[in-house]
Amino acid sequence: MTEYQPIFEEVKKGARKLTGISNDQINFVLHNLAALAVENASFLLEENEKDLQRMDRQNPMYDRLQLTEERIAGIAGDLVSVSALPSPLHHVLESKTLENGLTIEKVTVPLGVIGVIYEARPNVTFDVFALALKSGNGLILKGGSDAENSNRAIMSLIHQVLENHGFPIVAFQLLPAERAATKALLEAVDYVDVIIPRGSQGLIDFVRENAKVPVIETGAGIVHTYVDESADLEKARAIILNSKTRRPSVCNSLDCLIIHESRLSDLNELIAPLLEKGVQVFADQKAFAALASDELISEADESHFGTEFLSLKMSVKTVSNLDEALDHIAAYSSKHSEAIVSENQENIKRFLLEVDAAAVYENASTAFTDGAQFGLGAEIGISTQKLHARGPMALKELCSYKWVVRGNGQVRD
Repeated sequence: MTEYQPIFEEVKKGARKLTGISNDQINFVLHNLAALAVENASFLLEENEKDLQRMDRQNPMYDRLQLTEERIAGIAGDLVSVSALPSPLHHVLESKTLENGLTIEKVTVPLGVIGVIYEARPNVTFDVFALALKSGNGLILKGGSDAENSNRAIMSLIHQVLENHGFPIVAFQLLPAERAATKALLEAVDYVDVIIPRGSQGLIDFVRENAKVPVIETGAGIVHTYVDESADLEKARAIILNSKTRRPSVCNSLDCLIIHESRLSDLNELIAPLLEKGVQVFADQKAFAALASDELISEADESHFGTEFLSLKMSVKTVSNLDEALDHIAAYSSKHSEAIVSENQENIKRFLLEVDAAAVYENASTAFTDGAQFGLGAEIGISTQKLHARGPMALKELCSYKWVVRGNGQVRD
C-alpha cells in the first residue's frame, strides 16, 4: 500500500456519486468556476509568476507555462463553452427487442476514474476538470513541478466551487508534483480506469513503458506542411506563417516544410515572414542552395527531421513529387497533424487519403488541431493512436458504454 492509495480510494468512491448529478447542476458549477477564475485572475497570476521565476525564458515550455489575463479570460470562455455542450451521458446508441422479449440498450456511461499526467500547462487543469465533470468521471491530476504553484491555485478554486454546490470534492484530486506520485498513479490498477499523458515525447514514452493502467497516448506533434507544385503562393505563405509562429510551443505547430522542387524559386518569399519573426531554418541541400544568405538559415542534418521543435525552429525538405512527400511524412510523422497546400485536386485527394495522421488538412493551418477549434469546447488531449479515440479528445471520448438488458423473468435454455 502506497501513501497515495487513500487518495485513489476516495476518488473512486467519489466518482460513483457523480452519476446522480444533473447536467443543469454541472453547467451551473462550470459557469461559477469561469466567473471565479476571472475574479481571481490576480491570485492565479501571482502563483503562476512563482513558477515562471524558476524557469528560463528561453525554455520552449515557458510560453506553455505562462498565464495572462487574456489567457485566463480564454480559459473561462472554454469552461462556458463546455457547459453549453450537450451531456455525453445516458445516450442510447443501439436498442433492440429479442424474440424472447428481452429489450437491450447500448447506453453511454463515464469511463470511471481518469488519471492525467501533464507538464507545464496549467490551463490543462481547468480544461480537464471541466471535461471530466461534464462526462461524469472522477479525476486524478499529476502536474509537473514546473507548474506546481499554478496547479494548486487552480485546484483550490475548483474545490471551492465544488464545495459551494455540494459536489463530491474527493472525486477530483491533484497529486503532489513528486516522482513517487507518478509511479503510484501508473500502477493504480484497481482505482484508475485510464491514464492520459500530455506533454513531451519523453513523458509519453515513459508513461507507456511503465503504466499498468491502460494508456491513451496524446501530445507529441511532429507536424509537416507540403507545398505542392500547384500551390497558391499567398495561401502557402499565410498557412506556413500561422502554423509555425502562432504559438510555436504547442503540439500543432509546424516543424517541417516540405516543398516541391519546382517551387524552390518561391522559397525565399515563402519564408521571409518567418525570418522576420526570428524563426531559425534548417534547409536540406537543395533548399539551402536556393535560399539567400541569412544568419537564421543553416544547412540541415538528419537530426532536424523527425524533431518536434516546440520553438521558433523549422526544417525544410525538398521533394520531386507527391510520392516523395508522402514517404517523408510516413517516415517522420508522429501522426498528429499534416497539411497539403495545393490546387491539384487529385494530389489533395491522395494526400488526405494516404497520410496516416489524426488530422489531415487541405489548404489550411495545422494550428486548428484543437478541441475548442473543432467545436468540442475543450480537449483532454490530442490522441495520436487509433484504439478508442483519435485526434482532439473531449466529452464523447471520455465515455464508454454498457448494455442495459430488461426482462420479465426470462431464463436461458
